[in-house]
Amino acid sequence: MSNLALFQEKEIRCHWDAKQEKRYFSVVDIVGVWSESKDPRNYWKVLKNRLTKEWSELVTNCNQLKLVASDGKKYLTDVADVETILRLVQSIPSPNAEPFKVWLAKVGYERMQETVDPALSLERARENRKKYGRSEKWI
Repeated sequence: MSNLALFQEKEIRCHWDAKQEKRYFSVVDIVGVWSESKDPRNYWKVLKNRLTKEWSELVTNCNQLKLVASDGKKYLTDVADVETILRLVQSIPSPNAEPFKVWLAKVGYERMQETVDPALSLERARENRKKYGRSEKWI
């Protein structure tokens, strides 16, 4: 199953792999949003080359799947799972990626605190249930 996800009102091609129970996202689409490059394919090609020279395993963790392109045809496209995408954003020097990096750092810090004090994760779960309209009785 292939479909689209939206990030900052821009389409990101993605694919759900039911066997692995993972969602894969088009790296070129993500790089295009975060870098604001006029040529995201070339930006990814240069970044991929740099990461390979640095012996980064990020490129190794990318796969290729046939995704529908803007011309309606399917082409092999570099894709990555969420974990790899989260690591990839750290390699993109762009003001557009910076808010995402700050958010990742905040979430990571909160999860580290919850490891030390599990009661914090219960409180966060209660707050999230309230945000989504659950009653106190349900919570």
